[in-house]
Amino acid sequence: MNNAPQRRRGLMMSPQGLVQANNPGEWQKVMRAEAPVHFDEARGCWDVFLYEDVQQVLSDHKRFSSARQQQGQQESLISMDPPKHARYRTLVSQAFTLKAVQNLAPRIAELANELIDDVLAKGEMDLVDAISFPLPVIVIAEMLGVPKEDRDKFKYWSDLMVQGVDISAGEDYQALMLEKQKAMQELYQYFGAIIHERRIQRQNDMISALLDAKVEDQHLELPELLSFCFLLLVAGNETTTNLITNSIYTFLEDRTRYEQLVNDRSLLEGAIEEVLRFRSPVQSMSRIAVMDLELRGQQIKQGDELIAWIGSANLDEQKFPEADTFIINRSPNQHLAFGHGVHFCLGAPLARLEAQIALHAILTKLPNLRRVEGHQPKVIASPIVYGFKDLQVQF
Repeated sequence: MNNAPQRRRGLMMSPQGLVQANNPGEWQKVMRAEAPVHFDEARGCWDVFLYEDVQQVLSDHKRFSSARQQQGQQESLISMDPPKHARYRTLVSQAFTLKAVQNLAPRIAELANELIDDVLAKGEMDLVDAISFPLPVIVIAEMLGVPKEDRDKFKYWSDLMVQGVDISAGEDYQALMLEKQKAMQELYQYFGAIIHERRIQRQNDMISALLDAKVEDQHLELPELLSFCFLLLVAGNETTTNLITNSIYTFLEDRTRYEQLVNDRSLLEGAIEEVLRFRSPVQSMSRIAVMDLELRGQQIKQGDELIAWIGSANLDEQKFPEADTFIINRSPNQHLAFGHGVHFCLGAPLARLEAQIALHAILTKLPNLRRVEGHQPKVIASPIVYGFKDLQVQF
């Protein structure tokens, strides 16, 4: 293979650069064509862009490890390899069952309708502030048994944990990291207190179920419980918030899509899957090479970091016909938005359920929904997730 494209630095936009544009797909398209496996000297890691390669990097744990040292953090489900990962996931899955998720549907519908009713009289709203952000935060808070009076504190932690830095706007990266570290300590102390209370007296919540879960008489230990609470807070909120927002943004981008869904709700499930592909809420995941190996003619050394660009894989023309076109009833649609292999997202059923219920409620109560003319939403400054900080709509 000709290595020339990998070394032409002027060809590439950096991952940080892609967050300045509303369409990271343009950068990824160039990379798929010119440098599908590319070493970025500035970041000291490999970027992987094609569907076939991203799927392999995400699923082949014998060659690409999820394990890494995380200073100041508990080891979490997403940073473990088998067999340890299998034990932890089996324990967590006992509490986070499909039935437990489906049982949340009535409460999620109640919350979604309440949030919409709160803004109905205004005729205009920021979708993120009014619906996309509070809905998953409240759902996760209630799942974990967080009292209503602590919800604002919980929302603050959740918001801070996923906050990025826009260096071009003069934001201070080090200051944000210190604030996050302080918040993480507060978060672990908070959940530690709840876990202590549930050990004494169980309640009908996720932490009580996690305490009861066991494999071969082994229960989750405190660090494992804390790390799962943290993971559920961050991953459970950010992905769903962006999925709901990205869906409405995409449906209103060509308003005939929104009208189709208003008139035919049977299209909604497939439309959500196409949003997951077309505007993937999670854009990338990291792995570490377990051994020296070759990928697309590139020599990757043991210990090298690889970034698997999920957003790029989901727009790969070799996998998806008319990949850069949103097709509301696309089938099949084997996107990688929730990962692949043993690390397939445990929260995928919950994210899908919340999006389905929230979007159904919006389509039902706000059939005349439109973007506010002239308003350009701000893209979240992160190469890891894709979404918008705000989305002004009127109805």
